[in-house]
Amino acid sequence: MVFFTETWKPASFYDRIRENASIGLHTLVLLDIKVKEQSLENMARGRKIYEPPRYMTVSQCAAQMLEIEDEKNEGVYGEDSLAIGCARVGADDQKFACGTLKELSDIDLGPPLHSLVLLGTRVHELERDYIKRFAVNDESFENSWKKYYERAL
Repeated sequence: MVFFTETWKPASFYDRIRENASIGLHTLVLLDIKVKEQSLENMARGRKIYEPPRYMTVSQCAAQMLEIEDEKNEGVYGEDSLAIGCARVGADDQKFACGTLKELSDIDLGPPLHSLVLLGTRVHELERDYIKRFAVNDESFENSWKKYYERAL
């Protein structure tokens, strides 16, 4: 997932998610990082001045995913689709949050690096038991689970 700009909102990720969703698979979404990037003005003027580093967050990713679904309106995923936000995986301060895309669009998982896993419908009940420990909201987790994932067991 790349950072959107006012004039550029690539949606190529949507096709990959659609393919995975069509066969019930999870999708790991790796999030954009901008390091040693120049502004368009500095690049055009040949100045070697770089912008401060930026790292996409789970909340930015979830919001952008929902924006593209609103535009495409194909029902590949929605506000109540479950996903897992991951931050600093493998570090001592790693953090996970499981919730709907709507919930994750408002979450703060702290410093980078972040990634997101969108759940596919071919999810095992053991996976459910494990990720529920990280649920942002137990009620919305259960509602979404019953709506999309329970029938796939």
